[in-house]
Amino acid sequence: MPNIKSAKKRVLIGEVRNARNKAAKSELKTAIKKFEVAAAEGNRTEADGAYKVAVKKVDQAVAKGILHKNTAAHRKSAMALKLNKIG
Repeated sequence: MPNIKSAKKRVLIGEVRNARNKAAKSELKTAIKKFEVAAAEGNRTEADGAYKVAVKKVDQAVAKGILHKNTAAHRKSAMALKLNKIG
């Protein structure tokens, strides 16, 4: 444990940010999994809705610095391909 007051504060801030990032990552994974399940079932209407939510979560993760923009583009592209295969 740090002795300096500012270092103690940095530890607390880091814990808060870590919890916030973990929650955001969990939301992102959940949204992507919901899309994957809907796509696997072949339910186009449900997959469309889940796709929109998942893409929004991916974009929010990029804005928050949780995902790299190229990783986000890769994931969105993969989801779009799966959505188009449902037909």
